[in-house]
Amino acid sequence: MAEGAYSGELKRELGAGVQMVFLVLLMMLATCAARPQDLTGKMFTFPQQTNTAHVRLTTSRQVLSAVTVCLRSFTDLSGAYSFFSLATPSHFNDFLIFKNGANDEIHLYIRDAVAGFRGQDYKINMWHSVCSTWDSASGLVQLWLDGKPSSRKFISSGSNINGPIIIVLGQEQDSHGGGFDISQSFVGMMADVHMWDYVISPCEIQHYVHDLNFTPGNVLNWRALEFQTIGRVLIENKQMTCL
Repeated sequence: MAEGAYSGELKRELGAGVQMVFLVLLMMLATCAARPQDLTGKMFTFPQQTNTAHVRLTTSRQVLSAVTVCLRSFTDLSGAYSFFSLATPSHFNDFLIFKNGANDEIHLYIRDAVAGFRGQDYKINMWHSVCSTWDSASGLVQLWLDGKPSSRKFISSGSNINGPIIIVLGQEQDSHGGGFDISQSFVGMMADVHMWDYVISPCEIQHYVHDLNFTPGNVLNWRALEFQTIGRVLIENKQMTCL
C-alpha cells in the first residue's frame, strides 16, 4: 500500500474513532440529564422575557385519552403567557393552558380547539394553584383555580392525543418544540407540576391545592421529574411566606 493511501486510511479510522467517542459522550450526558430528580421544595424561576428560555419535560407516555395537569405559579405579568404547552406534530396546541391578558381569561386548548374561562381571580404577585382536566370520551374540560371549579365546557371528543409529545414550561409552542414568541413567554416562578393520564377527582384536586397527601402524577411527577432547562431558567428553593 502506498504511504499516502495508508496515511489517509489511518486518518479516516482516527476520525471515525473520535466521532464514536463523541457520540458515546453525548449519550452519557443525555442519560444524566434525563435522570429523574425529586424537586420537592424547589421551583423553576424564569427571570426575564425571552423567546428561548424554557423547561422541556420528558415522558414516556405518547398516547393520552384523558389528561389532568396541576401546577403552581407566581408572576406579576398582566399580559398573555403560557402556563403549560403540550405539542404534537399534528396539533401544536394539543394541550395548552394559556392566560389571555386582553380580557383576563384563562384559555384551555385541546387538539387546537379552545374554551375560555371568565371570572378567574388570578391576582399577580401571589402563588396560585392551577389544575385543568380533559376527557376525550365526553370532550369536556374544566379549570380549577385555587381549588375553585369553573363551568364544565365541551372542546373536543373522540380522538386521543398521539405523540411524539413535547411538553414545555415557560413558552407557548407555535411549532412542534419551537416557534416561541417573546410576548407570550412566562416570567415568574413555577412549582409542583404533575400530570395524570386520567381525570382526577375533585377531592384529589383539593388535596393537591392544600398540599395534603395526594397521588402524584403518573405522566409527570414533580417528585421524580425528567426535564431539561434551556436558557436562563433557575432551580431554586421554593419561597413561602412564613406566618
